[in-house]
Amino acid sequence: MSGIVEGLLSVESIWVYVLVATLVFAEDAIFVGFVIPGETAAVLGGVDASRGHVSVVLIALVVVLAAVVGDTVGYEVGKHLVGPRLLGHDRLRKHHQRIHDAQDFLARRGGWAVFLGRFTAFFRAVMPALAGSARMPYPRFLAFNALGGVVWGIGFVVLGYLAGSSYKTVEHQVGRGAAFAAVGLLVVALVVLHLCRRRAERARALAD
Repeated sequence: MSGIVEGLLSVESIWVYVLVATLVFAEDAIFVGFVIPGETAAVLGGVDASRGHVSVVLIALVVVLAAVVGDTVGYEVGKHLVGPRLLGHDRLRKHHQRIHDAQDFLARRGGWAVFLGRFTAFFRAVMPALAGSARMPYPRFLAFNALGGVVWGIGFVVLGYLAGSSYKTVEHQVGRGAAFAAVGLLVVALVVLHLCRRRAERARALAD
């Protein structure tokens, strides 16, 4: 992580905003999330902000807007271009069961599936297109999409900001190597906690 952040610090701040926005947008709009989770870009943007290179408020705003707009594009793709062919796409065929689960979740939870899907990488990438394919009314989709984008975007940027601040503090006290290890453990612990919570929520949803 340190090397990536140092790389971001070496470019003009405007390009950090552009890169983060592009990755977050593309994940939801064109399924890039199967390869590069948008939350990684959001966290790194927050870490960069903690180093004073970009504004934490502005990077959070960029992430939220990119998430909402990206989901909207994904919704339109599902509604007008993809539709029933989504399941038959070569790239998605191996995810057939997971897409079926996402469709079932959407059918049962509606707008809340759009909101909760924002917090799981796979669902975040496919849920907008599935909502569009299912012809969910756009105002309803937008409401839950915006709510999810705000909570997710601000949450992961702040997570990166706090992790970056912790890195600087620990590095000053005990050295760069120990700082990297401490922040790495923090990120792993938070990711594991997040995954456990999502698994529990999904289990409860499927049991309903």
